[in-house]
Amino acid sequence: MSSLSLAGMIFASMLALMAIRVPIAIAMFCAGCFGYIFQVGWPPFFNNLNGATFARFASYDLSVIPLFILMGNFATQGGISKALFQFASVVMGRFKGGLAMAAVLASAGFGAICGSSVATAATITSVALPEMKRHGYSGRLSTGTLAAGGTLGILIPPSVPLVIYAILTEQNIAKLFAAAMVPGIIAMIGYMIAIAVYVRVVPGHAPEHDDHPRMTLAAIIAVAPIAIVFLIVFGGIYGGLFTPTEGAGVGAAATFIAALFKRELTLAKVRQCFYSTAAASAMIFLIFIGADMMNTSLALTQVPAQLAEVVQGLDVSPVMVVAGIMLFYVVLGAVMDELSMILLTIPIFFPVVIGLDFGMSQESVAIWFGIMVLMTVGFGLLAPPVGLNVYVVNGMARDVPISESYKGVMPFLISDVFRTLLLLSFPGISLWLVQFVG
Repeated sequence: MSSLSLAGMIFASMLALMAIRVPIAIAMFCAGCFGYIFQVGWPPFFNNLNGATFARFASYDLSVIPLFILMGNFATQGGISKALFQFASVVMGRFKGGLAMAAVLASAGFGAICGSSVATAATITSVALPEMKRHGYSGRLSTGTLAAGGTLGILIPPSVPLVIYAILTEQNIAKLFAAAMVPGIIAMIGYMIAIAVYVRVVPGHAPEHDDHPRMTLAAIIAVAPIAIVFLIVFGGIYGGLFTPTEGAGVGAAATFIAALFKRELTLAKVRQCFYSTAAASAMIFLIFIGADMMNTSLALTQVPAQLAEVVQGLDVSPVMVVAGIMLFYVVLGAVMDELSMILLTIPIFFPVVIGLDFGMSQESVAIWFGIMVLMTVGFGLLAPPVGLNVYVVNGMARDVPISESYKGVMPFLISDVFRTLLLLSFPGISLWLVQFVG
């Protein structure tokens, strides 16, 4: 059997397991085990499984993941989202479609202390959806906005997928966070523009005028703890006071204190924060094991190395190669979540991209490619047939058909396309802030 046929069989077995609703982590692990045992036998398989598992989980860098997740859980359970949305409503309420824009702005602010797309979407939806309904926003625009706004949870640092990319590619987490800042802000502005255009081109989905409260000192004070936490975490990281892992620990502690001041964090909610963090971290680490086994099995076939050689020998622009990879991510997003895609594909695609000549240093290429991957996997959170964010938001808006929610995210997917093309054509946009990080 040729190496290409074997690699195709391994990948097909993974998809077959996923099709019968086997969890993605287990599907990758089982497919990887099959490929590994088929190629080298049982004794080497058991030896590799023992060593690889210990080597993966002995990594100090992995501790940043549960800490950022805990930080997000404290923010979710501590009532911080309500203050964010109220402040955003005051800022954006004067515009047509302002409440929808406020939901996007609140999602961006919450994402800056959360790092999870689904958590951001669910938390902001619980606060914003009743208000949007009360003001006469359609179910299509409301759910579409909240699902799209949730993606800002991973686009604006801290971002768990970006941390995983940094670990896999051995890149500086602080530099990747800096690189994601401007694209994340562009994404937020792009979503607001999409709302402004949509409510004018397609009337009837938003009220002509939103009644909004005036800016008050109380509204500013309520949102101040969020700004303080953000400044402490990222000011400390970029100022050299502590590492990203230490920053995540400081951020979790600061968010806990901020939540205590909101007086909504009960003992039961604190326990729930730790339970949710443990469950999410266990899921991510299980995906790590599955992806590692899958990638080791594929590496034995030599197909990834052969792919790198073929791509480098093609008379194609390096930017077009990256564009092709981005299109593959869009397709793969129809069946996989963003973490699984990154863990499965980065070990294959990263050597290919890093071997191409973009006229930049290898570190700049690695950082820019990480941002492009982060931007693209967001498609999978919105686009049918999976669209995890759409399912989460639609599940909280039970009176809105899922078809309406998918129609609602279309303007935001169009915005995503324009943003991705912009960042693909001008890498300097992503790399501008990196130069200020030591």
